[in-house]
Amino acid sequence: MAYNVRRIRVERGIPQEQLAYDAGIDRSYMSGLERQQANPTIDLLDRLAGTLGVAVSELFVRPSKGAPPPATLRKGRKPKPARRKRT
Repeated sequence: MAYNVRRIRVERGIPQEQLAYDAGIDRSYMSGLERQQANPTIDLLDRLAGTLGVAVSELFVRPSKGAPPPATLRKGRKPKPARRKRT
């Protein structure tokens, strides 16, 4: 389930925070789902599938043997400002 949620989310270019918001859950919980550290309820699976625009069964398709882990989205955070040199 976690593999497919992340795979579909990344394929569609949806940031984890946005998917969590649209599904009505906390981003840290969404992160735990993708890392297989949390178990979703059936209701949440339905909301995630609806948010991603797929059938719930799509979340349970087993990846092929040796499939690489899903990619990650490019980091969207702003770069840290350059530090000023002391004079």
